[in-house]
Amino acid sequence: MIRNYFKIAFRNLLKYKGYSFINIFGLATGMAVAMLIGLWLWDELSYDKYHKNYNLIAKVMQRGIFNGDFGVGGHMPLPLGNELRTVYGTDFTHVIMSSWTNEHILAYGEKKFTKKGNYLSPEAPEMFSLNMLKGTRAGLKDPSSILLSESVALALFDDTDPIGKIIKIDNKLNVKVTGVYEDLPYNTDFRDMTFIAPWDLYVSTESWVKRAQDNAEWNNNSWQMLAQIAPNTDFKAINEKIKNVKIKHVPEMATFKNEVFLHPMSQWHLYTGWDKTGEVDGRIQYVWLFGIIGIFVLLLACINFMNLSTARSEKRAKEVGIRKAVGSVRSQLISQFFSESLLVVALAFVVSLLLVLLSLPLFNEVADKKLSLLWENPVFWLAGVGFSLITGLIAGSYPALYLSSFQPVKVLKGTFRVGRFASVPRKVLVVVQFTVSVTLIIGTSIVFRQIQHAKNRPIGYDRNGLITVTMNTPELYRDYNVLRDALLASGGAIEMSTSSTAATNLNSHNGGFDWEGKDPNFKDSFGTIAVTHDFGKTVGWQFVQGRDFSRKFSTDSSGMVLNETAVRYMGLKNPVGKIMKWNGKPFQIVGVVKDMLMGSPFEPVYQTVFMMDYNWAGVINIKLNPALSAGESLKKIEAVFQKFNPGSPFDYKFSDQEYERKFLAEERIGQLASIFAALAIFISCLGLFGLASFVAEQRTKEIGIRKVLGATVTNLWGLLSKDFVLLVIISCLIAAPIAWYFLSDWLKKYEYRTEISWWIFVAAAAGALTITLLTVSFQAIKAALMNPVKSLKSE
Repeated sequence: MIRNYFKIAFRNLLKYKGYSFINIFGLATGMAVAMLIGLWLWDELSYDKYHKNYNLIAKVMQRGIFNGDFGVGGHMPLPLGNELRTVYGTDFTHVIMSSWTNEHILAYGEKKFTKKGNYLSPEAPEMFSLNMLKGTRAGLKDPSSILLSESVALALFDDTDPIGKIIKIDNKLNVKVTGVYEDLPYNTDFRDMTFIAPWDLYVSTESWVKRAQDNAEWNNNSWQMLAQIAPNTDFKAINEKIKNVKIKHVPEMATFKNEVFLHPMSQWHLYTGWDKTGEVDGRIQYVWLFGIIGIFVLLLACINFMNLSTARSEKRAKEVGIRKAVGSVRSQLISQFFSESLLVVALAFVVSLLLVLLSLPLFNEVADKKLSLLWENPVFWLAGVGFSLITGLIAGSYPALYLSSFQPVKVLKGTFRVGRFASVPRKVLVVVQFTVSVTLIIGTSIVFRQIQHAKNRPIGYDRNGLITVTMNTPELYRDYNVLRDALLASGGAIEMSTSSTAATNLNSHNGGFDWEGKDPNFKDSFGTIAVTHDFGKTVGWQFVQGRDFSRKFSTDSSGMVLNETAVRYMGLKNPVGKIMKWNGKPFQIVGVVKDMLMGSPFEPVYQTVFMMDYNWAGVINIKLNPALSAGESLKKIEAVFQKFNPGSPFDYKFSDQEYERKFLAEERIGQLASIFAALAIFISCLGLFGLASFVAEQRTKEIGIRKVLGATVTNLWGLLSKDFVLLVIISCLIAAPIAWYFLSDWLKKYEYRTEISWWIFVAAAAGALTITLLTVSFQAIKAALMNPVKSLKSE
């Protein structure tokens, strides 16, 4: 019997090839989208689970109220690590000190590479449960050792055993390879950690770090701290114990209601930030968003199937009547229709797998993922088959129950009518389809409008032709002036300077400033950038008051340049010439520059001071010669660097490219949303095309009569199109307030944000109507051009 059901189902698919294609391909597209989103969600929800101690690891962080705003930070003081180990040792298995993941030069013989890595406490490999391919996790106990990832070890040593080999870090530290660990997966926060060096080596070779440790500097928040709690404890209880640990050593922090707390690894990826009220936010909103989109896109595909199946009910009414007349019971008819539905879904599932395989490379590139189908995972197949079964039952439920309810007497006598309201469910489903599609179109438009709004902000400097080189090696500090003279003489650059950070990054904030008129109760914070004389000329900053730093004035070593936000923040009207103290040391304000956009382009510019200090130098800023091509300039610059810094590869970054990276997260969300919106529209139009074809087929006789009576092609086109256009207009009216509500809420998380303009809704509606007319018109015009003689004769 079951075999017979599927045989009939297969024959029906072949008999109506057009409708079969629309059903199978539409469902396959919806299932492929749902599968891609499912893989994306799986990757997001399994972030960092590579580490076996995932549920016990946390970042040590601090939070507080700063001038009325809630703030959270992951920068911690060195003495806190020792405090947690000694005073609260029973609550922790490991407390790890960590530098920030930065670029360093690794060299072995003639091979030199710039790689990202960390200085970590010796217990870190054990806490991270690194999979050691060679050596042991205890390798960092030797203060002159290093652990390499598998890919870095292969790059440096090819197939030679690296254990015991001596390599050089930043052309100044000789270390011995004591272990090689498996490359960390892409979906972990430590994926860029391609080597680990001992924390003790970092302390012993960096005088400022050693000073902070020896002097127990509780106010120097410059490092990361990680911890693994004991198995018999929980984060909430420990947080209650340690929340006031910093206040005990820095009593003035009580003013800020400062609290130390543990942020679990399970929340690092999805709960990445806090707003100024203390509410947690992050990528979890996108997990919900894309999960809902996946469900809706699959629902759209199911709606197509149900719509076309119910629309063709009259065509199969006699079949149902005959089957019932010869003894078929309703349950057998339901089984028949469900078998047809399941056959379509099974074929669609196979096609969807092919679509996913073809689209995964592009999807991974857009989403910044490394996803793949889990062929050998039984959970994947169980989910896929279960998913298909449920989809088939849902998609086939309405047609099966509806068609099997026909009364055979009425059908066979020819008195059966589907009823004036039979098309209402189909119309409702079309409205649902286009409501979802139009909402996605509006959402995508707002996302890209917000990105463009931020990109159009004035940035306060000239990033064109500006490159930065990290100052990793001692040669760059020692020979800087000679290097600068040689570089300018080469013709490859027109200006060069150093700064503590690149113009595209503001990573240093400090308090302790005082100025005339400051409220004694006001707790200040400024971005602090150390520069050399030629920084302004290199980056092209723009003065609104005063002057630039100059070698003509020896007093500029104690001078400051402020940005416009800093002047407003301080409440000064004429700041040039006034004295501003930092930790008691006086600085004279020599100039005010337009705000340089160094932080997030979606946030207000931070109040920032620039001062002269070569000892803080972290990067070299170089302005390429505009008279030469970028390639020619870089060749000349590289030759100079190789002469003065032969132990280091010439690695540089274009400032305009680094600036564009600030938009990557939002652009990925926008691109993914636009892809899903396009597919939703495609699926909706596919169903609309099928319905239009069916309606035209059903009204063949009516069209023939109207043509005989003088109706034009335009009249008939309008007749067949107006119902669909009306449904889409209703969809747009429903979609507009839904989109406005959710997008208004989304935009609130950006302080620098665009407005939701009325024309976006009009444009989305116009686009939906245009697509609808193009979809429906093909079938409408085709029907209108038919010879009425043939249609009336055949009827």
